[in-house]
Amino acid sequence: MKKVAIQGTKGSFHEEAAYKYFGNEIETLECDTFKLTCEKLKSGEADYVMMAIENSIAGSLLPNYALLRDYHFSIVGEVYLNIQLHLLALPGVKLEEIKHVESHPIALRQVSDYLEEHPTFKVSEGMDTASCAKKIVELQLRDTAAVANKLAAELYGLQIIDRRIETIKKNFTRFLVLARHEMADSKETKANKASLLFQTDNSVGALAKILQLLAEESINMSKIQSMPVLGKRNEYDFYVDVEWKKKENYDRAITKVLKHTINFNILGEYSKNEKV
Repeated sequence: MKKVAIQGTKGSFHEEAAYKYFGNEIETLECDTFKLTCEKLKSGEADYVMMAIENSIAGSLLPNYALLRDYHFSIVGEVYLNIQLHLLALPGVKLEEIKHVESHPIALRQVSDYLEEHPTFKVSEGMDTASCAKKIVELQLRDTAAVANKLAAELYGLQIIDRRIETIKKNFTRFLVLARHEMADSKETKANKASLLFQTDNSVGALAKILQLLAEESINMSKIQSMPVLGKRNEYDFYVDVEWKKKENYDRAITKVLKHTINFNILGEYSKNEKV
C-alpha cells in the first residue's frame, strides 16, 4: 500500500487531494509541517508527498518552493482540488447554539463574508481545518463549529450545518506529488508538463531571451515564480512550469535554454491535470 505524507490531520484538504490522485487504497502519514513531510520521504517512511503549491485566491506558497529546491525530489504529478468549505458541528446541534468558530487562518479568510453575516461568532485560528473538526469531537464541544471540508465531516462524524460557505466558489488549490528519484524513474507517465528551476545572469533581457526560446518551440509557460538566491544580492531562482503538445518541441527548447541559464534543473516531467 502506498504511503503518502500529508501536512495536517486526516480529513484535511491534503488528504482529500491524495485520495483524488491515488485513490482510496493508500495510507496517509500526518505531519505537522511541510518540512516534516519531506523528511518522511527522504527517510523512506513515505513513498510520496502531497504538497500544496498555490491557491487561486491566496497565491503561491513560497516556503514550499524553497523545499523543492532544498530536497531535490522529483515532481511526478499534480492535482487540482476545488476548495469547498462547510460549517461543521456535532450531530443535533443547531446553528443558533454556535458561539465559537475555528479553522485554519486561510480558510477563515475564505469564508469572511459568511462570518460577517454572523457577528456573534467568536472566531479563532487552528492548526488546520481537519484538526479543528477533530477537536470538536474529542472535547464534545456543542457550542463550537469548524470550517472544513466534507471529508472531515464524514471522518469525524460531524454534521454539516451550512454548506458551501466560501465567498468565492471557484477556488482551486494546486498540489504537487513528490517522489524520490528511484520512484519517479519507475513511474509510467505520458508527460506533457514540466517544472523547471534555473538562474540567469544579470545581463539585460536574459530572462526574456529564455521565454522567447520557449515560445519559438510552441512551449506554453503556465507559471513563473521567482525566489531570491540565498545569500546573494539581486540574484534569483526562477521556477517555471511549461506545457507542450509535441515532446520533440520540448526537447529542442530545453537544449536551447540550457545554453542561457545557470544551475538548470528539471524538477519533474509529468502529466498535466485539468481543473475538475
